[in-house]
Amino acid sequence: MKMKWVGSAMLLAAVSGCAVHVNAGRAPTPVEGIVPVLMETAAAWNRGDIAGHVSAYADSAEFMAPGPVIGRDRIRESLLRSFWRDGQPLQQLRYEQVQVRGLGSGHALMTGRFVLSGGGRADRSGWFTLVWEWQGGRWRIIHDHSS
Repeated sequence: MKMKWVGSAMLLAAVSGCAVHVNAGRAPTPVEGIVPVLMETAAAWNRGDIAGHVSAYADSAEFMAPGPVIGRDRIRESLLRSFWRDGQPLQQLRYEQVQVRGLGSGHALMTGRFVLSGGGRADRSGWFTLVWEWQGGRWRIIHDHSS
């Protein structure tokens, strides 16, 4: 399947006020299903909702930090230690240059750039690769390699 680049304007159009309609038994296409979930993870982060941010991860997801972190709860703990203080994120999060590629039925690969900014700190950014799986009627991150 051909890779689809999702520009900033398209991301905004995809998530601003649009509900994702799913046909019973069919996973939504990666762009219609995954991009809104990704954008909601940033929105949750920015409002200080760490549980909302990690809700996109599968229970057994792998997060490749300096070393592998396995499981949504451990990923949450790792993010809190590294990027949060006093129940709030140290910086605001946004995503750029997002690309999505379907990997057959029920799986997709997403790449892009994350940017952490504000909070009186220098901007930090890096690249990410996410592997998504259609599980229990929704898209879930099963592997996250961010650097």
